[in-house]
Amino acid sequence: MSKAVFCIAQNIDHAESIVNDLNAAGFSHSDISVLFPDKSTTQDFAHEKNTKAPEGAAIGGTVGFGTGGALGLLAGIGALAIPGVGPFIAAGPIMGALSGAAVGAAAGSLTGALIGLGIPEYEAKRYEGKIKGGSALISVHTGSSEDVDKAKKIFEQAHAEDISSTEEASV
Repeated sequence: MSKAVFCIAQNIDHAESIVNDLNAAGFSHSDISVLFPDKSTTQDFAHEKNTKAPEGAAIGGTVGFGTGGALGLLAGIGALAIPGVGPFIAAGPIMGALSGAAVGAAAGSLTGALIGLGIPEYEAKRYEGKIKGGSALISVHTGSSEDVDKAKKIFEQAHAEDISSTEEASV
């Protein structure tokens, strides 16, 4: 049975550090997702980096990406806009789930999109507020209870916030 473990990183640098820890622990790049606000119009993302995955172009091309290498290696990185919420950068399995046409039409909010991924409503609302505030949502998609425990431990050691796990919707 597929599961996902979620946490909030305080900022992009914190997210990158956690992704590096997940990779070092043996989690595949394709099983890690990251979602954060697209601040490419600000100085936060002034440096251009190439992305690994043009296949993430479900919504219009690869993204100039100003963080370090770990996030740039994740699968399917790209920009997306959630109606009424704004632009985001997403990578990994969450990218496909959030960029689906049904999500944009039915959800109308980041909370709705996160609920569609299997996150309980109260957690999705909390995640939306933190992501809009500049934090990053990280998730690890796995099939084993041991990997769920390992991901939670990594998140805890990195001082991530709002750590939770759920049965995964089709991502």
